[in-house]
Amino acid sequence: MDGEVVGDRTDAELLAAHVAGDADAFGELFARHRDRLWAVALRTSGDPEVAADGLQDGLVAAFRRAGSFRGDAAVTTWLHRVVVNACLDRLRSAKVRRAEPLPDDLDEAGRGSHLTATDGSDATLDPAEHGLRSERRAAVLAALQQLPAEQRAALVLVDMEGYPVAEVAVMLDCAEGTVKSRCARGRARLAVLLRPLMDEPDESEPTPVTGNPAATPDVGSLSPRGPPGEAAADPA
Repeated sequence: MDGEVVGDRTDAELLAAHVAGDADAFGELFARHRDRLWAVALRTSGDPEVAADGLQDGLVAAFRRAGSFRGDAAVTTWLHRVVVNACLDRLRSAKVRRAEPLPDDLDEAGRGSHLTATDGSDATLDPAEHGLRSERRAAVLAALQQLPAEQRAALVLVDMEGYPVAEVAVMLDCAEGTVKSRCARGRARLAVLLRPLMDEPDESEPTPVTGNPAATPDVGSLSPRGPPGEAAADPA
């Protein structure tokens, strides 16, 4: 089969080919979604090492369990579910609790998040405005790490990655109402943690409503950017 045909295969076709014994299909599928899977793993775990381990655990599990995929959801939904659950398992077993911002170099590549990958606004900012936005992203990351892992995962998937609540419920294997509840509680906690940030005037944007601890910060617009690098070895 020539390269053009291989490149045109859908996610479902690639997964089916992997199950049928195609040695290259899973690697192509992973390469197609690597950036976003890494971004979700990093923001869910809050620690690059835990994220790398969780991503690798998830990909190994997906590689081995591909035959159990029944097509009830999109392949990307299934992949995210496996990776997020692997990260949550790592967090629970290690009882990881970190509140410091991630390293600055994780915000340099401009890839990873569905929202930030399509947001070219940083390119139009002057250095001072760019620095302010970077500081705000770091503050959001630090605040996210103070949330329970399940709340953080829901917020990352809904607010930062832009997935519908129904799809996130499938990823997290819970009811839609549970996702909404986790997001609501997480946003309320972030509003308290990020109140100084929301009260801080921003000359480059319309002045936000201030002094309201119940106000919800725009987590999506401040989402950090994280390059995938070589976070996980090929499961094969």
